[in-house]
Amino acid sequence: MNPIAAPDRKDDFKLKNTKPQLGERWPHGGPRGGVGWISSERATSTYDLVEQMFYLYVRVVKAKDLPTHPVTGSFDPYIEVKVGNYKGKTQHFEKKTNPEWNQVFAFSKEKIQSSVVEVFLRDREMVLRDDYVGKVVFDMHEVPTRVPPDSPLAPQWYRLEGHSGDRKVRGEVMLAVWMGTQADEAFPESWHSDATSVHGEGVFNIRSKVYVSPKLWYLRVNVIEAQDVESLDRSQLPQVFVKAQVGNQILKTKLCPTRTTNPMWNEDLIFVAAEPFEEQLILTVENKASPAKDEVMGRANLPLHIFERRLDHRPVHSKWFNLEKFGFGALEGDRRHELKFSTRIHLRVCLEGAYHVLDESTMYISDQRPTARQLWKQPIGILEVGILSAQGLLPMKKKDGRGTTDAYCVAKYGLKWVRTRTIIENFNPKWNEQYTWEVYDPCTVITLGVFDNCHLGGAEHPATGGGARNDMRIGKVRIRLSTLETDRIYTHSYPLLVLQPSGLKKMGELQLAVRFTCLSLANMIYLYGQPLLPKMHYLHPFTVNQLDSLRYQAMNIVAVRLGRAEPPLRKETVEYMLDVDSHMWSMRRSKANFFRIVSLFSGVISMSKWLGEVCKWKNPVTTVLVHVLFFILICYPELILPTIFLYMFLIGLWNYRFRARHPPHMDTKLSWAEAVHPDELDEEFDTFPTSKQQDVARMRYDRLRSVAARIQTVVGDMATQGERFQALLSWRDPRATSLYIIFCLIAAVVLYITPFKIITLCAGLFWLRHPRFRSKQPSVPSNFFRRLPSRADSML
Repeated sequence: MNPIAAPDRKDDFKLKNTKPQLGERWPHGGPRGGVGWISSERATSTYDLVEQMFYLYVRVVKAKDLPTHPVTGSFDPYIEVKVGNYKGKTQHFEKKTNPEWNQVFAFSKEKIQSSVVEVFLRDREMVLRDDYVGKVVFDMHEVPTRVPPDSPLAPQWYRLEGHSGDRKVRGEVMLAVWMGTQADEAFPESWHSDATSVHGEGVFNIRSKVYVSPKLWYLRVNVIEAQDVESLDRSQLPQVFVKAQVGNQILKTKLCPTRTTNPMWNEDLIFVAAEPFEEQLILTVENKASPAKDEVMGRANLPLHIFERRLDHRPVHSKWFNLEKFGFGALEGDRRHELKFSTRIHLRVCLEGAYHVLDESTMYISDQRPTARQLWKQPIGILEVGILSAQGLLPMKKKDGRGTTDAYCVAKYGLKWVRTRTIIENFNPKWNEQYTWEVYDPCTVITLGVFDNCHLGGAEHPATGGGARNDMRIGKVRIRLSTLETDRIYTHSYPLLVLQPSGLKKMGELQLAVRFTCLSLANMIYLYGQPLLPKMHYLHPFTVNQLDSLRYQAMNIVAVRLGRAEPPLRKETVEYMLDVDSHMWSMRRSKANFFRIVSLFSGVISMSKWLGEVCKWKNPVTTVLVHVLFFILICYPELILPTIFLYMFLIGLWNYRFRARHPPHMDTKLSWAEAVHPDELDEEFDTFPTSKQQDVARMRYDRLRSVAARIQTVVGDMATQGERFQALLSWRDPRATSLYIIFCLIAAVVLYITPFKIITLCAGLFWLRHPRFRSKQPSVPSNFFRRLPSRADSML
């Protein structure tokens, strides 16, 4: 067993309540006036679910009238902003006396240890030390405080001062300096003082960004028929099939069963396409010349934008497309005109707008809207998430011989992805960023993941020994919206749990503030009676294999498109958020799902045990009360259904006292992750196909065979019981069937003559009879049923 998952550490895997100071709080001297701290009561605040963080902002706009170098006559200016030990620099311009930077620097107030802000203008030198030109100094106590939604502070021109500050020098700089919070619109694009070690392209990889998933469509290609298909070998008729390709997706129709020049298929091929449509539909008609050889006989390249966009189940019009003869390229253009007839293909192609393109598992889906925007309904709520901080993160890589972590958080709900800024070299990063999503269905899940940024340079990952190519996963949290009470703020610390080949490991904790606001209670209640997916999924459903394949293709497309953004949301991050490997075999998951099924039947088993105790008169008072209730229901059968529903109503009221007060989280016990065998974990993290040695693969195969043998036995027993029911009237056992049909005749006569209440009363009393009147031997019906034949004796 993994020592980290020992019983004395199980409390670390639980959800914890937190009490952060949420909302806006402005210090004395701010534009709102007052003394001390003033709490904002505005419900419309953009940042009321995060702790407020104060920053000193310095906006460097441009400079003018700068002096040239007395020797070279050129000037390569840049600005250096210095606050205490923190320095930030703009880019330099070559030979420019009126440069424009328009760059913002943000310094965390809690780390400022200086009473002045110094802005230096320097001339960049390639060999010698950069020349000092002038500076502008601001007193920290004189810096104004800006409170959104006030307009941005207007920058002003400041005359440059000399070294000592007692004289003015030539040149002016346009600056704006103010104190603000992370709610400032300049915050996302600003240079941060806690990222001074990041340079070059790494600066773009640490910024917070909002991404939108590409608009995905299902492309339905109905291949109907082809005409005038001629084989290269004129002595025999072709036997052809059609191969279609969109990007990396390749599908084929079945081989036409007959050899003919006019083959027919009428098959549907389904692809996933994303806007803007960059790929084309490439169709080739190929002849099965031999089992190992396919001849290409025609080809067509069709852009996707020419196809109709269907919003319902009505059929679209079919079209004929001419195929380009394969092999007659540009050098043989004259030979094309010699062809009297052209091969053509009959297609019915459309872009399906009434389906929802699944790119994540339906178990924790975050969006169910169809592709076409005109089919969307109004949102029923607003989801607000404050990503506060992480606590106790473990070192993920080494830098300068010491462990470090550069953490950022990603949240995904619907089409909107958000990425917080990266906090450099901090095991307790504070993001305090708030994001909002429109909610169209409450039975959806938001997924949040924490990752280590491995694209900043200068670090070594222990697994690779060099620069890590992939951002490392730290943990993931899922929250189902339907488990949240409306208009309540949930502030909890979620454990970040990761299953590794070495066992279960807690990587830290993620602190969140979540609020789900309902916009229309009537629409929300109405949704509980509607299908989970758009209606086209039920009118023209896809097969299970099609859905799995299409989901995999959709995930690849989303990962590629988001990986092309700036900064990129990398493929490994997107795949982890979308659970790309959730379909892979895992002995641990199989055990967990088995015990989930067992727990479902625990109530039925408990009820059967209680009824058994009633029948055996373990508690005479209870048995007598059951007899009384049974007599009442026999005399008044119309009370049976009302009694059942009233009982469930009372159970629901009773359970209200014990309802969950917090959202669900990753359950290590439910996941069977605490006591998992090391070899089972090693198998779960194995590649597909396996990369293990032959003896290890043989051992795992034998173990899988033993598990499958038990399942095979259980399935066989279930089939045996069902075949015995069929044998009652099938005359496989003539004597048993004769006895059964005679019993049925007698039972029909008795039930016809005797009132139903009497029959039920007698059956109930017989079932509840005292143990003194019971036998320990099996009952006669049970003995009769077990003697019936099954088809097990006919199996090889």
